[in-house]
Amino acid sequence: MAKIKIDGIDTTVAEGMTVLEAARNIGVRIPALCQHPKLTPFGGCRLCLVEIKGFPRPVTSCTTPVSDGMEIVTTSPTIERLRRTVLELILSDHPNDCMICEQAGACTLQELAYEYGLRENRFAGERRVYEKKDGNPFIERDLEKCILCGRCVKVCDEVQGVEAIDFGYRGFDSKIVTSFEDDLNCEFCGQCVSVCPTGALTGKQWAKHGRQMGVKETDSICSYCGTGCTITYHVKNNDIVRVTSKEDTLNEGWLCVKGRFGYKFVSSPDRLKHPLIKKDGEFREATWDEALDLIADRLKKIKREDGPDAIAGLSSARCTNEENYAFQKFIRAAVGTNNVDHCARL
Repeated sequence: MAKIKIDGIDTTVAEGMTVLEAARNIGVRIPALCQHPKLTPFGGCRLCLVEIKGFPRPVTSCTTPVSDGMEIVTTSPTIERLRRTVLELILSDHPNDCMICEQAGACTLQELAYEYGLRENRFAGERRVYEKKDGNPFIERDLEKCILCGRCVKVCDEVQGVEAIDFGYRGFDSKIVTSFEDDLNCEFCGQCVSVCPTGALTGKQWAKHGRQMGVKETDSICSYCGTGCTITYHVKNNDIVRVTSKEDTLNEGWLCVKGRFGYKFVSSPDRLKHPLIKKDGEFREATWDEALDLIADRLKKIKREDGPDAIAGLSSARCTNEENYAFQKFIRAAVGTNNVDHCARL
């Protein structure tokens, strides 16, 4: 353990913890754009600069480990001036289109610009301009809004293990690229979208469906498999406009392509809303009691005439473990056969 002092507050933290983590543990806020608690430190945005007694110059708190006796100052006129300048430099190469940006209201860069009152920018000059060309159906990449924080690259490598994107070129020409500059072609899990602090990465399905105002959040469980990932539906005018997941949940905020982007079925006009029973070659709507009674009668008849082994049950990976357990128990105990399987063979 290391005894340190942060802004005059004495605290004890574990050796190896970064200054940024130590500060946040005691409620001291240090702004950062490239840092993410689930990813390795990067130190790219330079906004988390702090002063440490005995150090000749400010250092990035997200990459500096604590050591015993360290005295840290997280805010001072010098530090705030440096942060403001860094923020101005980032914004000098960023489009000013917050009014139509999908991420407005949930953009970390926008919030920092508001916090520092940056209405105008001292650093005029050339700005990077890129042609938009993404043929994929899920993720919109606007490289002009990219601040090269590296979060998307790290989550694709460290969490997904896919490495579909990486840094390309050098200096002013640096940007996040795919292999051979082709269209993005990956698992489309959207992890990169979830960690992006700006509007550089958004879901194509979200466009012009609602940002923050009038959007209600409802926590739920993803219905695509039995893993039980926690999801949050963003609903406006009784329509799901996007799906996210919170970091303090079972799945730590990570989702697959189905969980994040596969929600259009909810409002599909083809979705079944009532049980259907076929009679004279045509389906008709029925009540649940009527449908279940029919199923029970048919199973009893088959079991009575041909024996229980004439019946088999196939369960679904979209059910929970508890539902699958109850289903196999029904097949084995109530029907009396071991002819039961699961589509995922779990």
